[in-house]
Amino acid sequence: MAQSGTLEKMLVLAFLTAQDASQGGRLQAAREFEVLINPESYTLEHTLELAKQQGQGTGGTELVYLYSPPQGLTLDFLFDASGIIDGDAKPEGIQKDVDDFRSVLVGFEGEAHQTYHLKLVWGDAIFTGRAASVSTLYKLFRPDGKPLRAVMTVQFVSSIADARRRAEEAKESPDLTHQRTVRPGDTLPGLCHRVYGDPRHYLRVAEANGLDDFRTLRVGSSLLFPRLSAQERTP
Repeated sequence: MAQSGTLEKMLVLAFLTAQDASQGGRLQAAREFEVLINPESYTLEHTLELAKQQGQGTGGTELVYLYSPPQGLTLDFLFDASGIIDGDAKPEGIQKDVDDFRSVLVGFEGEAHQTYHLKLVWGDAIFTGRAASVSTLYKLFRPDGKPLRAVMTVQFVSSIADARRRAEEAKESPDLTHQRTVRPGDTLPGLCHRVYGDPRHYLRVAEANGLDDFRTLRVGSSLLFPRLSAQERTP
Protein backbone atom coordinates (compact mmCIF):
# COMPACT_ATOMS: atom_id res chain seq x y z
CA MET A 1 0.00 0.00 0.00
CA ALA A 2 1.16 3.53 -0.69
CA GLN A 3 2.02 5.95 2.09
CA SER A 4 -0.97 8.11 1.12
CA GLY A 5 -3.41 5.25 1.59
CA THR A 6 -4.11 4.85 -2.13
CA LEU A 7 -3.79 1.43 -3.70
CA GLU A 8 -0.54 0.87 -5.56
CA LYS A 9 -1.03 -0.96 -8.84
CA MET A 10 1.55 -3.47 -10.00
CA LEU A 11 3.65 -2.01 -12.79
CA VAL A 12 5.32 -4.15 -15.46
CA LEU A 13 8.28 -2.36 -17.07
CA ALA A 14 9.90 -3.63 -20.27
CA PHE A 15 13.59 -3.01 -21.07
CA LEU A 16 15.84 -3.84 -24.00
CA THR A 17 18.67 -5.42 -21.95
CA ALA A 18 19.07 -7.29 -18.69
CA GLN A 19 21.43 -4.57 -17.48
CA ASP A 20 18.78 -1.91 -18.07
CA ALA A 21 16.17 -4.02 -16.29
CA SER A 22 18.35 -4.57 -13.22
CA GLN A 23 19.31 -0.90 -12.88
CA GLY A 24 16.64 1.14 -14.69
CA GLY A 25 13.39 2.66 -13.51
CA ARG A 26 10.17 3.77 -15.07
CA LEU A 27 11.78 6.60 -17.06
CA GLN A 28 14.28 4.23 -18.70
CA ALA A 29 11.71 1.58 -19.70
CA ALA A 30 10.94 1.04 -23.37
CA ARG A 31 7.37 0.05 -22.55
CA GLU A 32 5.18 -0.30 -19.47
CA PHE A 33 1.87 -1.76 -18.39
CA GLU A 34 -0.12 -1.02 -15.23
CA VAL A 35 -2.37 -3.90 -14.18
CA LEU A 36 -6.09 -3.34 -13.72
CA ILE A 37 -6.35 -5.39 -10.53
CA ASN A 38 -3.47 -6.47 -8.32
CA PRO A 39 -2.95 -10.25 -8.00
CA GLU A 40 -4.51 -11.95 -5.01
CA SER A 41 -1.53 -14.27 -4.67
CA TYR A 42 1.63 -15.34 -6.43
CA THR A 43 3.89 -18.38 -6.44
CA LEU A 44 7.68 -18.19 -6.08
CA GLU A 45 9.63 -21.27 -7.08
CA HIS A 46 13.13 -22.08 -5.88
CA THR A 47 14.85 -25.26 -7.08
CA LEU A 48 18.30 -26.77 -6.67
CA GLU A 49 20.23 -28.78 -9.24
CA LEU A 50 21.74 -31.81 -7.50
CA ALA A 51 23.89 -34.72 -8.64
CA LYS A 52 24.75 -38.08 -7.16
CA GLN A 53 28.29 -38.58 -5.94
CA GLN A 54 29.88 -41.67 -4.48
CA GLY A 55 30.64 -41.15 -0.81
CA GLN A 56 34.26 -41.47 0.20
CA GLY A 57 34.98 -44.83 1.82
CA THR A 58 31.46 -46.17 1.16
CA GLY A 59 29.60 -47.92 -1.60
CA GLY A 60 26.66 -45.53 -1.35
CA THR A 61 25.95 -42.22 -2.99
CA GLU A 62 25.18 -38.76 -1.71
CA LEU A 63 23.46 -35.79 -3.31
CA VAL A 64 25.72 -32.82 -3.88
CA TYR A 65 24.81 -29.27 -4.85
CA LEU A 66 25.63 -28.16 -8.41
CA TYR A 67 23.90 -24.81 -8.86
CA SER A 68 20.63 -22.95 -8.38
CA PRO A 69 18.52 -22.53 -11.55
CA PRO A 70 16.79 -19.18 -12.06
CA GLN A 71 13.97 -18.37 -9.67
CA GLY A 72 10.44 -18.78 -11.02
CA LEU A 73 7.40 -16.60 -10.43
CA THR A 74 3.80 -17.38 -11.45
CA LEU A 75 1.10 -14.69 -11.46
CA ASP A 76 -2.54 -14.46 -12.53
CA PHE A 77 -3.61 -11.14 -14.09
CA LEU A 78 -7.31 -10.33 -14.25
CA PHE A 79 -8.87 -8.31 -17.07
CA ASP A 80 -12.49 -7.18 -16.75
CA ALA A 81 -14.65 -4.92 -18.93
CA SER A 82 -18.04 -5.80 -17.42
CA GLY A 83 -17.92 -2.97 -14.87
CA ILE A 84 -18.76 -5.35 -12.03
CA ILE A 85 -15.33 -5.06 -10.46
CA ASP A 86 -14.37 -1.40 -10.93
CA GLY A 87 -17.64 0.17 -12.14
CA ASP A 88 -16.09 1.02 -15.51
CA ALA A 89 -17.90 -0.99 -18.17
CA LYS A 90 -16.18 -1.13 -21.56
CA PRO A 91 -18.47 -2.15 -24.42
CA GLU A 92 -15.46 -2.86 -26.64
CA GLY A 93 -14.40 -5.67 -24.29
CA ILE A 94 -10.94 -6.56 -23.00
CA GLN A 95 -9.25 -8.05 -26.05
CA LYS A 96 -7.15 -4.96 -26.82
CA ASP A 97 -5.88 -4.77 -23.23
CA VAL A 98 -5.04 -8.47 -23.29
CA ASP A 99 -3.20 -8.15 -26.61
CA ASP A 100 -1.29 -5.06 -25.45
CA PHE A 101 -0.12 -6.78 -22.29
CA ARG A 102 0.82 -9.96 -24.13
CA SER A 103 2.94 -7.92 -26.55
CA VAL A 104 4.86 -6.47 -23.59
CA LEU A 105 5.43 -9.92 -22.15
CA VAL A 106 6.36 -11.99 -25.21
CA GLY A 107 6.49 -9.54 -28.11
CA PHE A 108 9.78 -9.20 -30.01
CA GLU A 109 11.68 -5.94 -29.87
CA GLY A 110 12.39 -5.07 -33.50
CA GLU A 111 16.12 -4.30 -33.60
CA ALA A 112 17.30 -6.85 -31.05
CA HIS A 113 14.91 -9.62 -32.21
CA GLN A 114 14.50 -10.53 -28.55
CA THR A 115 11.67 -10.48 -26.07
CA TYR A 116 11.81 -7.74 -23.47
CA HIS A 117 13.56 -7.99 -20.13
CA LEU A 118 10.89 -7.26 -17.52
CA LYS A 119 10.78 -5.66 -14.11
CA LEU A 120 7.68 -6.18 -11.97
CA VAL A 121 7.27 -3.43 -9.39
CA TRP A 122 4.64 -3.62 -6.66
CA GLY A 123 5.38 -1.48 -3.63
CA ASP A 124 8.66 -2.73 -2.20
CA ALA A 125 8.46 -6.01 -4.12
CA ILE A 126 10.60 -6.12 -7.28
CA PHE A 127 11.17 -9.07 -9.61
CA THR A 128 13.39 -8.94 -12.69
CA GLY A 129 13.23 -11.53 -15.44
CA ARG A 130 11.49 -12.66 -18.59
CA ALA A 131 8.13 -14.21 -19.37
CA ALA A 132 8.56 -17.93 -20.04
CA SER A 133 4.93 -18.78 -20.80
CA VAL A 134 1.61 -16.96 -21.14
CA SER A 135 -1.85 -18.55 -21.16
CA THR A 136 -5.19 -16.71 -21.24
CA LEU A 137 -8.52 -18.04 -19.97
CA TYR A 138 -11.58 -16.15 -21.25
CA LYS A 139 -14.50 -16.37 -18.82
CA LEU A 140 -17.29 -13.88 -19.64
CA PHE A 141 -18.65 -12.83 -23.02
CA ARG A 142 -21.05 -10.39 -24.63
CA PRO A 143 -23.91 -11.80 -26.75
CA ASP A 144 -21.83 -11.09 -29.87
CA GLY A 145 -18.92 -13.17 -28.52
CA LYS A 146 -16.60 -10.36 -27.43
CA PRO A 147 -14.79 -11.34 -24.22
CA LEU A 148 -15.51 -9.22 -21.15
CA ARG A 149 -13.31 -11.01 -18.63
CA ALA A 150 -10.08 -12.98 -18.83
CA VAL A 151 -7.40 -14.35 -16.54
CA MET A 152 -3.86 -14.38 -17.93
CA THR A 153 -1.47 -16.77 -16.19
CA VAL A 154 2.16 -15.80 -16.68
CA GLN A 155 5.24 -17.75 -15.66
CA PHE A 156 8.33 -15.56 -15.23
CA VAL A 157 11.93 -16.70 -14.92
CA SER A 158 14.36 -14.45 -13.09
CA SER A 159 17.38 -13.02 -14.86
CA ILE A 160 20.19 -10.70 -13.90
CA ALA A 161 23.04 -9.20 -15.89
CA ASP A 162 25.86 -11.64 -16.68
CA ALA A 163 28.52 -9.80 -14.67
CA ARG A 164 26.36 -9.78 -11.56
CA ARG A 165 25.32 -13.41 -12.06
CA ARG A 166 28.92 -14.59 -12.32
CA ALA A 167 29.84 -12.67 -9.18
CA GLU A 168 26.93 -14.12 -7.21
CA GLU A 169 27.33 -17.72 -8.35
CA ALA A 170 31.16 -17.81 -8.29
CA LYS A 171 30.88 -21.05 -10.23
CA GLU A 172 34.63 -21.53 -10.60
CA SER A 173 35.07 -21.78 -6.84
CA PRO A 174 36.59 -25.13 -5.74
CA ASP A 175 34.18 -25.33 -2.80
CA LEU A 176 31.28 -25.95 -5.21
CA THR A 177 30.48 -29.10 -7.16
CA HIS A 178 30.95 -28.82 -10.93
CA GLN A 179 30.02 -30.81 -13.99
CA ARG A 180 32.01 -30.70 -17.23
CA THR A 181 31.52 -32.33 -20.62
CA VAL A 182 34.66 -33.97 -22.01
CA ARG A 183 35.89 -32.38 -25.23
CA PRO A 184 38.56 -33.62 -27.66
CA GLY A 185 42.01 -33.23 -26.15
CA ASP A 186 40.79 -33.03 -22.56
CA THR A 187 42.74 -34.85 -19.86
CA LEU A 188 41.66 -35.40 -16.29
CA PRO A 189 44.61 -33.46 -14.78
CA GLY A 190 43.96 -30.66 -17.27
CA LEU A 191 40.27 -30.49 -16.35
CA CYS A 192 41.19 -30.49 -12.65
CA HIS A 193 43.50 -27.56 -13.27
CA ARG A 194 40.70 -25.74 -15.08
CA VAL A 195 38.13 -26.39 -12.34
CA TYR A 196 40.24 -26.36 -9.18
CA GLY A 197 43.36 -24.49 -10.28
CA ASP A 198 45.35 -27.59 -9.31
CA PRO A 199 45.82 -30.77 -11.45
CA ARG A 200 46.70 -32.96 -8.45
CA HIS A 201 43.07 -33.80 -7.65
CA TYR A 202 42.61 -36.09 -10.67
CA LEU A 203 42.49 -39.26 -8.53
CA ARG A 204 39.76 -37.74 -6.38
CA VAL A 205 37.73 -36.97 -9.51
CA ALA A 206 38.39 -40.41 -11.00
CA GLU A 207 37.09 -42.03 -7.81
CA ALA A 208 34.00 -39.81 -7.71
CA ASN A 209 33.13 -40.82 -11.28
CA GLY A 210 34.03 -44.51 -10.98
CA LEU A 211 36.77 -44.27 -13.62
CA ASP A 212 39.05 -47.30 -13.88
CA ASP A 213 41.34 -45.60 -16.40
CA PHE A 214 41.63 -41.86 -15.92
CA ARG A 215 44.00 -41.58 -18.91
CA THR A 216 41.22 -42.37 -21.39
CA LEU A 217 38.23 -40.04 -21.29
CA ARG A 218 35.23 -40.55 -23.54
CA VAL A 219 34.48 -37.41 -25.56
CA GLY A 220 30.98 -36.15 -24.83
CA SER A 221 30.74 -37.83 -21.44
CA SER A 222 29.87 -35.79 -18.35
CA LEU A 223 32.22 -35.75 -15.39
CA LEU A 224 31.41 -34.68 -11.85
CA PHE A 225 34.05 -32.61 -10.04
CA PRO A 226 33.21 -32.88 -6.34
CA ARG A 227 33.46 -30.09 -3.83
CA LEU A 228 36.84 -29.93 -2.14
CA SER A 229 37.19 -29.57 1.58
CA ALA A 230 39.39 -26.85 3.05
CA GLN A 231 42.08 -29.46 3.75
CA GLU A 232 42.00 -30.69 0.15
CA ARG A 233 42.30 -27.17 -1.19
CA THR A 234 45.42 -26.50 0.89
CA PRO A 235 48.61 -26.99 -1.22
